[in-house]
Amino acid sequence: MSGKKAVVSLMLSIVIVCVFPFKSNVVNAETEEALKGERSALQSELNEKRKNLEKIQTELVELEEEIDIVNEVIEANEAEITKTEDVIEESEAEIRDLEEKIEHLQDNIERRHELLKDRASALQKNGGTISYIDVLFGAQDFTDFIDRISLVTRITQSDKDLLEQLYIDQETVEEQKELVDEKLEELEATKAELEHIQELTLDQKEELEVNQKKLEKKKKKSEKLIKELEIEDNELEQMIEEARRAVEEQNIVQYSSETSNETSKLNTNTQGTKVASGNVNTIINAGNRYKGNSRYKFGGGRSQSDIAKGLFDCSGFVSWAFSQGGVSVPASTGGLSGTGTKVSTSEMQPGDIVFFDTYKTNGHVGIYLGNGKFLGSQSSTGVAVADMTSGYWGNKFNGHVRRIVK
Repeated sequence: MSGKKAVVSLMLSIVIVCVFPFKSNVVNAETEEALKGERSALQSELNEKRKNLEKIQTELVELEEEIDIVNEVIEANEAEITKTEDVIEESEAEIRDLEEKIEHLQDNIERRHELLKDRASALQKNGGTISYIDVLFGAQDFTDFIDRISLVTRITQSDKDLLEQLYIDQETVEEQKELVDEKLEELEATKAELEHIQELTLDQKEELEVNQKKLEKKKKKSEKLIKELEIEDNELEQMIEEARRAVEEQNIVQYSSETSNETSKLNTNTQGTKVASGNVNTIINAGNRYKGNSRYKFGGGRSQSDIAKGLFDCSGFVSWAFSQGGVSVPASTGGLSGTGTKVSTSEMQPGDIVFFDTYKTNGHVGIYLGNGKFLGSQSSTGVAVADMTSGYWGNKFNGHVRRIVK
């Protein structure tokens, strides 16, 4: 004869009301029915609390993993900032050296002018103000005249050559200084962008840690309640006949097995399918997989470890997405800006790549989706869809569009 819980399950399944007599040597039927009803309600509550606890524990694990990823991003950003600061310091030192060279060359030019005056004075007579022409006409004879021509020619040509070389050197050094100044300006912009990314990442970490603390409190409260319910359940269990308890345990095992099978099926059904390759939709669909579950990392998306964790910068993400469609493109904005065919904004179509002037020309890149939207890895959101017709990205869009896949 089946137990009461099995009868209730059968009633719920086929909506048929049945009554089965039950006898017990421990408690009478009415008491047993009351105990079983009480325990059934308690176990329903207990199962609900356990599921809630499992959900909290899962969220905590996900939060911890996300915090680990954010910490990795922060560490990588710090290393990149330090590297950039070192290069900036080297460039500043180089500029100081070039400025000293320019000052030294200027001093040499001034000294050379003074030397010219001294040489001219040495050829003059009686401290007067005779010019080189007067010196030549002051020759005593033809041989003296030839000697004076040779001397004046050598002096003037030598000084002219020295001055010309000094001016050339000065122009060369000044050109080098301009190049270093431009390099320094770009480095400063890169550093500012990195610091902005770091600030956003630290804010995200702080928010995650706040949520983590809230979940920890919920977890403790849930564990305490579950413990109390489990004690009460054990007390009720001891009051129920051994035979009925065995049936209930069998039902629990069956339920656990069914749950496990369902979970296994769910896991099987929810496993990621391998992305096909060869067209624009494949590329866009591959990129969409990371919407809402990625982080921006400067230099990210170029290793399997970064890709597995959803760590991309803008060009790394675009390169990875196209690789999923079987198309190999560079992983830098500079390389991408010269890839494929340039098209006008009026001819844009989904799958084209679009560029934005952020901290430098073509400093950001994304994949055009149509209707003024693009998909890219942004420093504030990770991989996300953004509007390029207005707001920040509307102001930064420079009209540069390239078509890689036709």
